[in-house]
Amino acid sequence: MGSLLPTSWSRAWCGLVGTGDGIAVRDTILARYAEPHRKYHTLQHLEECLTLFDTMREAPDHPAAVEMALWFHDAIYDLKSSQNEERSAGWSYDELLSSGASATAADLVRSLILATKHAGIPATRDEQVLVDIDLSILGASDARFAEYERQIREEYSYVPGFLFRNKRRAILRSFLERPKIYNTPALHQQLEARARANLAAATGRNAA
Repeated sequence: MGSLLPTSWSRAWCGLVGTGDGIAVRDTILARYAEPHRKYHTLQHLEECLTLFDTMREAPDHPAAVEMALWFHDAIYDLKSSQNEERSAGWSYDELLSSGASATAADLVRSLILATKHAGIPATRDEQVLVDIDLSILGASDARFAEYERQIREEYSYVPGFLFRNKRRAILRSFLERPKIYNTPALHQQLEARARANLAAATGRNAA
């Protein structure tokens, strides 16, 4: 386990629940991220997200909720399901509520996880921080972005090549066509230009 993970979990859990340590819940989530069918949505992705969040904890209005949403956002990941975010959100709500968090806090975490469906532009400051962190891979270095592309293809290796390329191109283009990929000032400044370059190159490759 990365050195940041225990600190991050304890901070989020204490901020929302206030009692106990939730270690059993944490370990169940970590086991999910270690499932063998995952190639990108893994502990590496979780740690990258939490590491970035650790540098911008002052940005959201409700940092504990955003941090917990990052823990749960890909906790359930069935490659052939379109309901992963809904199921992960539902799990977070039930777990937090039964552990002593308020209904308001549990509902906020649930709604934040649903924002990672990337169906629209994030509206609140909390959503913007969470979504920007989840999409930070798009603005990664050339080497990490290439690794990400390989991981996604391996994760969906059962999809025929032509179909994967068409769907992948459509997904990447949808981000490229947004007025802004990143809505927090810090990540917009740091990652926007590189993300657009990465996406432009990737859409070109997937058109081949």
